Amino acid sequence: MVLKNKRLEVMKTVEKSVDDYVKNYLIPVEEIWQPTDLLPNLQNENYVEELTQMREEAKELPYDFWVVLVGDMVTEEALPTYESWLMDMEGVDQHGRDGWSKWIRQWTGEENRHGDTLNKYLYLCGRVNMREIEITTHHLINDGFDIGTGRDPYRNFVYTSFQELATNISHKRVGQLARKKNNKMLAKMCKLISGDEMRHHLAYREFVKTILEYDASEMILAYEDMMRKKIVMPAQFLRESGEELASAFENFSNAAQRLGVYTTFDYIDIMEKLNSYWQIDKLNALTDEAEKARDYLMKLPDRMRRIANRISIPQDQIQFKWVENNGII
Repeated sequence: MVLKNKRLEVMKTVEKSVDDYVKNYLIPVEEIWQPTDLLPNLQNENYVEELTQMREEAKELPYDFWVVLVGDMVTEEALPTYESWLMDMEGVDQHGRDGWSKWIRQWTGEENRHGDTLNKYLYLCGRVNMREIEITTHHLINDGFDIGTGRDPYRNFVYTSFQELATNISHKRVGQLARKKNNKMLAKMCKLISGDEMRHHLAYREFVKTILEYDASEMILAYEDMMRKKIVMPAQFLRESGEELASAFENFSNAAQRLGVYTTFDYIDIMEKLNSYWQIDKLNALTDEAEKARDYLMKLPDRMRRIANRISIPQDQIQFKWVENNGII
């Protein structure tokens, strides 16, 4: 009970600076880009030419690329789950309009544009089975997820610090691959989305850094716990139509690794970046338990790298219903 009360006190203390975080890491609605800024404008007389060019450019992209882009889009579309998860953290007044709830709502507003943009692109490009994708999105929202954080804000902020940088990397590299195939429209979309994800990552890692100033030992223990469990992706329960169990995520992940969009080595690199930014090697006055946790966290990247070097990536392309019969294989 004492630890819980201290967490709540720390959350209230950090909450006093939420308006500054909103100002520094989010962009006002009237100033930020919107999906229609990037897509063909169907109100223009030349919209047919724009759509034709868009569909022709899409033909140059390989099969694994479409699997990864669909998986990324579906992950973004499950936003209702993510908002309700963050709103349920201890220390958050989910019915309020200020403080933590203000951050979460405005973060959600920015994230909502990502799924909208990619969804419309995939629909208009004509290279995927949108009904199958919509079924997968529906399932993912229905199934929810369990990322091991519970209602603990410390664990949740470790997770979002990690996950937002992971999505930044994935969207950025998808955009780079699109640009190499001269798909400038999709490249620009992914670049802008990845930029949003980086801003969000910078905010969440700052939340953790601030908490470390007030409650370092418990924050380190929360960090250790999340890394022992491993940071699972929000789309861990990804599945296609007719499937009772989540079987699509592993194949989606393998496609991402084959493309070099997001790999095990990126996971390790993210952890090293967080260790460095949070300066966990320099924290003082930790409890004995937290000292042991710190040692584990400092040694973990090298240990994971040795294991990763021995693991081979499956090269077989699994047929997804999302991308079937599109003539790309």
